Amino acid sequence: MDTHSADRGTPDQDTPDEIAAATCGAATTDRTVRRLGLGAPGDGDLVRTVAVEAPVSVEVGGIGYAVMMATPTDLRDYALGFALAEGLVDTPAQLNRVDAHPIEGGWALRLWLVAERAALALERVRRRVGESSCGLCGIENIEEVLRPLPPLTARLAVDRAAIAAALAALTAHQPLGRATGAVHAAAFCAPTGEILCVREDVGRHNALDKLIGALAWAAIDPADGFILLSARCSYELVEKTVRAGCPLLVTISAPTSLAADRAAAAGLTLVALARSDSALLISGDMA
Repeated sequence: MDTHSADRGTPDQDTPDEIAAATCGAATTDRTVRRLGLGAPGDGDLVRTVAVEAPVSVEVGGIGYAVMMATPTDLRDYALGFALAEGLVDTPAQLNRVDAHPIEGGWALRLWLVAERAALALERVRRRVGESSCGLCGIENIEEVLRPLPPLTARLAVDRAAIAAALAALTAHQPLGRATGAVHAAAFCAPTGEILCVREDVGRHNALDKLIGALAWAAIDPADGFILLSARCSYELVEKTVRAGCPLLVTISAPTSLAADRAAAAGLTLVALARSDSALLISGDMA
């Protein structure tokens, strides 16, 4: 983090207390529900642990950038992962500060960038204001969405046993998922299949952003392992993985056509429908 941010008129570097505040919101809440017997009788009231889903307003340099629906935990990781995925920063050093505050109805997540990256973010916001409300209308917007991804150069030797080991261990690393049955997990795994880091969120994209941010803060190179996701594989997850520089993505559910096409074009090895007994190799090579 840049310790000279105050000289540029941007907020100072995070203190430990501020980092903690930007990390932890409530992940769950308890709700009284009524069980309905369908195949067998047994109606009754019970208390169910429910995953928190809240609007998170992402601001960059004091300007509204996006509103995401997310679980308000690990927000500092999410801020960096989101900024990296959006191309707002290339390194953690370009993110000066993260402020996370509860607001009426949700959370405000404020990112402060170094001066040159802040100017880029402002231009991005200006372009968004001029775009049509559907978000992807017009040839220029479609071309922007489908722009070529940077080709992956990293290669990783991972065998089937490593993937099976990671799959078998994943549930033990999902405390929020076990408690609620309602969130996704993104795990970073060593080539042996050992799970090194996991992040959870109600949104699969958010879980991956949190994971990528956590790796970046810890100076862990995503090229040194593979990512395992408890979700279907949409094209955004492929793009986030490629931009992070990770050569192998494993997902528990199936991919979309665009995800498969984008993975193949970028040189990403994509394994989908990964189960204890089998998986599908969508793109790339594996022994």
